[in-house]
Amino acid sequence: MAISRRATLSLRAVALLYLALLLLLPVAVVFWRTFEHGAGTAWSFMTTPAAISALWLTVLIAVIAVPLNTIFGVGAALVLARSRTRGKAVLDALIDLPFVVSPVIIGLALILVYGAGGWFGSLFLNHGIRIIYAVPGMVIATVFVSLPFVVREVAPVLREVGDEQEQAAATLGASSWQTFWRVTLPTIRWGVAYGVVLTTARALGEIGAVIVVSSNVAGSTLTLPLLVYQRDEQIGGQVTTSVYAAATELAVLSIAVLLLMTMFGSRTKDEVR
Repeated sequence: MAISRRATLSLRAVALLYLALLLLLPVAVVFWRTFEHGAGTAWSFMTTPAAISALWLTVLIAVIAVPLNTIFGVGAALVLARSRTRGKAVLDALIDLPFVVSPVIIGLALILVYGAGGWFGSLFLNHGIRIIYAVPGMVIATVFVSLPFVVREVAPVLREVGDEQEQAAATLGASSWQTFWRVTLPTIRWGVAYGVVLTTARALGEIGAVIVVSSNVAGSTLTLPLLVYQRDEQIGGQVTTSVYAAATELAVLSIAVLLLMTMFGSRTKDEVR
């Protein structure tokens, strides 16, 4: 049944209003409250030692977590799309675990495994390696929660394109490594890029699992999301501005990731066509 033009325009208006109320308006309020007392005040809160350290730690964790999940994601996608092993169904289910388990529970599980009284905590502490309440634990938590994105973007592309080109390359004498670099990777490159962008977005904004395994100390284990949370609990004259200033930094990073996601998403669709 054809939908009338009036009904279509009404649905679009409702959708745009819904998005404006839930997304655009809150973001606009964040920016407005940030610069409410002037750009100089906002900038002073954005350039405090705690804010600068939090920004760089957030970026550092993303720089570590994203490549690890990209390598794992491409490998896991190849197993899911090309392998015929029996354990494939189990791997497929485990990959979605971060989607269904609360990030807080993930953080608690990491404490049980790597904490001082955990399964492997004493082993690492005896060698001078502190994981929980330190940056390594925050990295592990971020890797865990952002693990599925590359897999879920690359596996469908591999299934869509099939393996005819890879078989042809093997028939012509190409090794598995040469086939991957010259045939498989160029075919899935935009799927990988889109997955990387999604992974980066999750890594930059993660707070649920990270807050459990972080000591929340400014200058060492405080990320931008944690800085927003910490400043929000403080009481003072311009605390509200400091909270929104940190939130604006995080929003700018998120908007940049969103633009990249939109660009790579359109390129992925063009590749599939």
